[in-house]
Amino acid sequence: MKKSELRKKTDYSLYLVTDRLCLSGKDLFHSVEDAIKGGVTVVQLREKTASCREFYQIGLKLKEITRRHNIPLIINDRVDIALALDAEGVHVGQEDLDALLVRKLLGQDKILGVSAKTLSQATKAIESDADYIGVGAIFPTLTKADASELSLLDISDICSKINIPVLGIGGINQENISKLNNLGLDGVCVVSAILGQADCLNATKNLRQSVDNLLKI
Repeated sequence: MKKSELRKKTDYSLYLVTDRLCLSGKDLFHSVEDAIKGGVTVVQLREKTASCREFYQIGLKLKEITRRHNIPLIINDRVDIALALDAEGVHVGQEDLDALLVRKLLGQDKILGVSAKTLSQATKAIESDADYIGVGAIFPTLTKADASELSLLDISDICSKINIPVLGIGGINQENISKLNNLGLDGVCVVSAILGQADCLNATKNLRQSVDNLLKI
């Protein structure tokens, strides 16, 4: 079926995933807005410990910000929350609802992202009508301590054989992003590289420049 304009035109180059544990007392909403002003192109709301009601309330406030800046809001795991918020999409992992079922629930107008560690998982995601793949963990990450790392060779192989955007995730920051040159990635997902910094705006601006350099290569 024909993809919506949102699904065809979304820029995934600098994708922010939220984690309130990274904020060290900073306000989530101000931090996300600063990140958007600094060059973030997509925001994913990830809440592993919040109640359903709290998740929804946080999403409502975040949706106001992302809508004001014309930035897609993606909800991690929770299709019900995404539909309730009329968010732009959902991201699911390999242990969440099957991506094909999520696509049926979302319909054809919303973005669907899928985490993948192998080429077969990435291929299955495409068959489920996913819009992008998140591959990783690329580097060690404190935000998902149980995530096993993929080799850069494995990531390059996935990028060369997948015809939808492939985003690197896991421990990516200003110091190591240059190691991703020439892999064929279409963007990077970050958490603490922005939200864990004292100045989210300037951290994002610096990372934005590095991402731009990465994607030019």
